[in-house]
Amino acid sequence: MTSTAILIDGAFFLARFRKVYADRDVNDARAVAKTAFSMAIEHIKALDRPKEALYRIFFYDCAPMDKRFQRPISGEWIDYSTSPMAGFRRDLHDQLRRQRKMALRLGRLADRGGEWQLKRHVYAPLHNADMEWEDLRDEHFELDMRQTQVDMKIGIDIASLAHKRLVDQIVLVAGDADFIPAAKLARREGIDFILDPMWQGISNDLHEHIDGLQSVCPRPY
Repeated sequence: MTSTAILIDGAFFLARFRKVYADRDVNDARAVAKTAFSMAIEHIKALDRPKEALYRIFFYDCAPMDKRFQRPISGEWIDYSTSPMAGFRRDLHDQLRRQRKMALRLGRLADRGGEWQLKRHVYAPLHNADMEWEDLRDEHFELDMRQTQVDMKIGIDIASLAHKRLVDQIVLVAGDADFIPAAKLARREGIDFILDPMWQGISNDLHEHIDGLQSVCPRPY
């Protein structure tokens, strides 16, 4: 059996999309969905396998937040279900469902009780006294949200693909080390496990837990 599964961490893919596909509109859901599919096909080609070897593309993301929250400074209410990002995510998920061989796996966003946190770029000006606490506005804060269930779904799918012998090769598009336990399991089952970090650097110790490193998207400079 010659069969390859492509697993894509959606949040990571979208973050890297802005850097490696600078000529494409990251807000165009149809273009993003088609890029995810074409990238999977490029992996099959790079591995010198026929298109028929593609078992399935698994895309992992979270359904958009559908709650209302009160802004930290002005006290105004914001409805996240009607935000541009929520609209984009819904359009993207719809477009992904239309792609051949695509399986959409959705986790959920946890809002951690509606807590707001300073955006990362605000810390330095405050520390250097270039900005006073009294200067802070709503736009300097972001809602503290965490995606849940996504890593678990990736791990379960890797385990299922390996134990059921559905594929002999897995390509994971991701950038962190959370996948290591699942990668170890797959390799013990004889699966060829390849990581695609979309040209993002990885730590040296990650190399011992994968069988190969392969990025097929344009290399950013």
